[in-house]
Amino acid sequence: MDQKAYEQFLGLERDHWWFRGRRAVYLGLLEHHLGGQRPARVLDLGCGNGGFLEGLDRVGDHVFPSDISLESLVTCRQRGFPDGVVSSGYALPYADASFDLVCMFDAIEHIEDDERAMREVARVLRPGGHILVSVPAYQFLYANNDRVAQHFRRYTRPRLAGVFEQAGLVVERNSHANIFLFPVILPAVLAIKVLEKVLKKDASSDHTNLSWPIPQFVHDLCFRLFAAELPFTKRFDWPVGHSIVAIARRS
Repeated sequence: MDQKAYEQFLGLERDHWWFRGRRAVYLGLLEHHLGGQRPARVLDLGCGNGGFLEGLDRVGDHVFPSDISLESLVTCRQRGFPDGVVSSGYALPYADASFDLVCMFDAIEHIEDDERAMREVARVLRPGGHILVSVPAYQFLYANNDRVAQHFRRYTRPRLAGVFEQAGLVVERNSHANIFLFPVILPAVLAIKVLEKVLKKDASSDHTNLSWPIPQFVHDLCFRLFAAELPFTKRFDWPVGHSIVAIARRS
């Protein structure tokens, strides 16, 4: 990920509605799906600055952060998670069947060969273990925000299901997320893409939608709207939304 994006994430993850909403929905869905089970060993792969580590610590017994960025792992250590390991998604420095749960929160879209990475995740999962993945949805929404974050792609649910299945994993949940704000986000992103094209905006610009100044009360409102989908997501998979969250199991 671009260093500018890392810096933005570190500065915004506490208060920005998008970060807060993801934590509420994804961790809430994970806890519901596990049904009271407490994984002994949890790998947060592509952990970045560790925004999900505290939440995962409530879900499992021992959380291991891993990222390609050493600077990010230093931040994770400062947050109380010292067992971080630098790794790529292609060669994880862990033994076979060594984790009960692997999470990749908006991480696999940063990996060029996502199928190869998922096969490596399947290798380190114990039989019966789970993998949770969240990704951005719809390639037609690919914009400068994705370029700055160095995304190789955005996903559809069938595309993500195929990544799991080719690794021998059984898909158990596959839902869109960020539902209630999607009717606002969709035209806004499309308008920005048109504006960038008309103005011939430099693709190297580090400006993203996270750069926009937003009053705190708007953050709070958007967070509540994002989090409000959780009771429904626990019951069924949403057919549309700005993101996708999926859970698969190693049989």
